Amino acid sequence: SWFEAGLYLPLYSVPRHGGPELDGFKLRALFVEPDAAKRDFFYGVNFEFSFNSKHWDSRTYTSEIRPIVGWRMGKWDLIINPILDNSWTGVQRLDFAPSSRLDYNVSEKWALAVEEYADLGEVRRFLPGKEQTHQLFGVVDYSGKPFDVEAGVGFGLTPASDKVTLKLILSRDLN
Repeated sequence: SWFEAGLYLPLYSVPRHGGPELDGFKLRALFVEPDAAKRDFFYGVNFEFSFNSKHWDSRTYTSEIRPIVGWRMGKWDLIINPILDNSWTGVQRLDFAPSSRLDYNVSEKWALAVEEYADLGEVRRFLPGKEQTHQLFGVVDYSGKPFDVEAGVGFGLTPASDKVTLKLILSRDLN
């Protein structure tokens, strides 16, 4: 009830000119307070370790530390992740890439959400606003059998952001 291990495989992108490209894969370890799904206030931390293709990231190995703080208010959930990306080039080069999510739980199986993902740059000195990335997503979640499904469309809010991003996550609990 407090630990989850995961594998994101494979990760793909579709560039403007060409077919899908394999971007890499991720290993994940999530630690949360016991029975977090039943609490109004919950917290945890997620660690991700990535292997990246050269076209995706010039650094073959990267990782992220994703603190999790959340509140449940009836049918609404608010989750904040003050994420630190690590390119293994020293603590002074940690990158601040926060995200947040507001859910409306339509039922036990269905939720609608708005998510915001950002990359503000290195903690020691944030990038100027036009060089930061900020994307806003509309998301639909289904939790059920045989897979949980999370699908969404994201739109860039700054010149440095991708204009449009599609996301699809299929997951299955192996318990």
